[in-house]
Amino acid sequence: MATNDYGEPAAALTSGGRMPLLGFGTWQISNREAAQATTYALQAGYRHIDTATMYQNESGIGKALASAALPRESVFVTTKLPPSHAGRERRTLGESLTKLGLDYVDLWLIHWPPNGQAAPRVWHQFIRAQQEGLTKAIGVSNYSLRQIDELIHVTGVVPQVNQIRWGPSLYDPAVVSGLDQRGVVLEGYSPFKVSNLHDPTLVSIAAQHDATTAQVIVGWHIAHGFVVIPKSVRRERIVSNAAGARITLTAEEVAAIDGLSSGARAGARRRWG
Repeated sequence: MATNDYGEPAAALTSGGRMPLLGFGTWQISNREAAQATTYALQAGYRHIDTATMYQNESGIGKALASAALPRESVFVTTKLPPSHAGRERRTLGESLTKLGLDYVDLWLIHWPPNGQAAPRVWHQFIRAQQEGLTKAIGVSNYSLRQIDELIHVTGVVPQVNQIRWGPSLYDPAVVSGLDQRGVVLEGYSPFKVSNLHDPTLVSIAAQHDATTAQVIVGWHIAHGFVVIPKSVRRERIVSNAAGARITLTAEEVAAIDGLSSGARAGARRRWG
């Protein structure tokens, strides 16, 4: 498995950078809570922080980053453009950088397809921002394979990441293969919300590793090379989730967890194909 310069499991980006597979998600964390929660995450060893303009917590995260005083290159920071800000891309990114207290982000994503469309015009602005060094890498979120192909066809530039709702119950080899063939890293959000943490298969595997089922789900993402961004504001839960990245699942256990998606594959294929 690939690692970054600090020995963490990481996904290689086509830009040449490496994205830590374990990230700290901040969706639904208020700006007031974000500084403390992000501080807990950094103290627990997370070196990948995921936020978005829509979350309205970039200022709080910026305070945590400044207080941590870590080397800039040691922390991978993602933010996202709301689809409603299409046409205001540069201004929005500038505001995000100011709130985060950064000169650049490591990854900038189109949060949702604007008006449900691929929006190559918006993608052109992302390409320009990357060329100017305001973001190291660019990608999308909640895009279908067809929409990604449209961006590639019009601009010739492949999104480096697609952040989608993901977990064992949504696992679909067609989605995994489609993104892999295009050189797009799969990043999953809401890994616990889409999962049944009481599923007997997860419970059994967790018992074998003296772990929680949430930790097993994190470990499953890492085993596949998927980026995962669990979220919590509780220090003990933040630390516990991070421990999941250190679980080594057997090939048989990974396959058993993959099998939890059997009832969801058809729907997933219709969504992403």
